[in-house]
Amino acid sequence: MYSYALLEPGCHYIIQEKEDSPITMIKVNFESDHCVYVSKYDEVLVLEWKKKSDSILDIIELLSDDKVKAWDAIFNNSEDAYYEEDE
Repeated sequence: MYSYALLEPGCHYIIQEKEDSPITMIKVNFESDHCVYVSKYDEVLVLEWKKKSDSILDIIELLSDDKVKAWDAIFNNSEDAYYEEDE
């Protein structure tokens, strides 16, 4: 088991928090003495605080900047597909 204390601010990770939870991409935005503020990329972006002591079942991967850019292009294009402009 791992914890959020191991994660570096500004980095994107693929993690699994619990055995029965889905694999998720997160970014650590800010670190305080006892907590981290993370972006969780799900169907919608979720911003939340986590205690550094909160457990993570598995840190699957630290994503490179190139991988994040490639994913970002896909994520932003798929978000646009759900919205139609009213004319």
